Amino acid sequence: MAAHEGDSSDDDDGDYTTTNVMLGYASKEPTDDPFSQLGGTPTWPNDEPPSSSLAKCKTCNSYMTLLLQLNGDLPEVLPDHERRHYVFACRNKPCRRKPGTIRAVRGIKISPSATKQRAPPKQVPSQSDTQKPSQPAMNLGDTIFKSKSPIQPSSNPNPFSTSSQPSPNPNPFSSTEAANPIPYGHQKRDLHSLAAAIQSNPPRPPESANPDPALAQTFAHKAQISSPSPTPDPPPHEPWPSPSSLPNPYPSYHLDADYETLDTPTPSSSLTQPSTSANDKDPLPASNEDDDPASWLTGPAKADTIFLRFASRLAQNPEQVLRYKFNGHPLLYSKGDEVGRAFPASSQSSSSGSGSVNRIPACKNCGGKRVFEYQLTPHAISVLEEEEEGMEGMEWGSLVVGVCERDCGVVGGGKKGEGEWGWVEEWVGVCWEESVGR
Repeated sequence: MAAHEGDSSDDDDGDYTTTNVMLGYASKEPTDDPFSQLGGTPTWPNDEPPSSSLAKCKTCNSYMTLLLQLNGDLPEVLPDHERRHYVFACRNKPCRRKPGTIRAVRGIKISPSATKQRAPPKQVPSQSDTQKPSQPAMNLGDTIFKSKSPIQPSSNPNPFSTSSQPSPNPNPFSSTEAANPIPYGHQKRDLHSLAAAIQSNPPRPPESANPDPALAQTFAHKAQISSPSPTPDPPPHEPWPSPSSLPNPYPSYHLDADYETLDTPTPSSSLTQPSTSANDKDPLPASNEDDDPASWLTGPAKADTIFLRFASRLAQNPEQVLRYKFNGHPLLYSKGDEVGRAFPASSQSSSSGSGSVNRIPACKNCGGKRVFEYQLTPHAISVLEEEEEGMEGMEWGSLVVGVCERDCGVVGGGKKGEGEWGWVEEWVGVCWEESVGR
């Protein structure tokens, strides 16, 4: 899945068009991408997994099962970045349809040479600057009033004194008579009497040293002054468990990739509704009752044109399990779920297929913007659960993953260092089946 860019172009025979969306297909045979896979057990770069807490269900705190492992290298968009994606899901039945039961993790490693190339050059002072002699400071009064003689600095350390002679008293607010600490008339008192007098009348601190706490709180409240809360320490690194501690994995499949191809519609068979994805550079063909992939739907789902377009689009490449376009648009499953709200129709009017405005929550690691990168389709469930008995499997219609546009990461308990693998959890928008038509 390393390929990521493509331009829409028509085939020579004019029967179909190619979009800039990369599709992934499950294959039992090895492909050109030895890393990407559907199901199976995760493999980590350099055999150094992240904290196992990233693969735990947020509902039951049990370890989850791998759904997808993807090579996300983007040499033309993010050069010198090595990127790996993982999607996990909890298989416990009580956790179904609950938040935090499906999680996505992104691994990132930046080459040290890339960091050095981006570092600004250090400013080295020139030889002429270091050898310039220091000039005396200009007296502003001489310049304005054109005084003939320079004003010498006063040797009196007290700027408020009227005496021209330097004062031996270092306190500018005391008088010369106050140099003797013993009051007048008591100079002959012995030291023992003086000590007893001081003990009987100890000095009191000024009243300003103990301000009214109510006043201070009121001022702090009105001025909204508050000390910054300390940054919480990152959670400790949890080692990856042994295979015996993990749930049974899904079957493992290789991933084969190819750009999406669609039938070229004719003006008479085109749908009149606007496209739900900016990379849909052509309207979808209308289908009759016999070949309509959503003909079995009734009620609100049948009237949901967003879902109808979703089903019709997937029907043209029915074996796809993955759709990929970094900084593109997902193929919406419904307009009423969290993914539909994160990608409103107004943000998909562009025909470029990238750089869209979305409402995905910001990256929790760096606060930067997140963008769409890939999504899993319903056919992935059919492939992963093909050998399982019963019909009580996964119940989502699509999984949409949004990633940090800055490609940030964290290593262990701190920020990512040069040449190290960093890990960060990304946003997963789950389109549950019950959301259709809402």
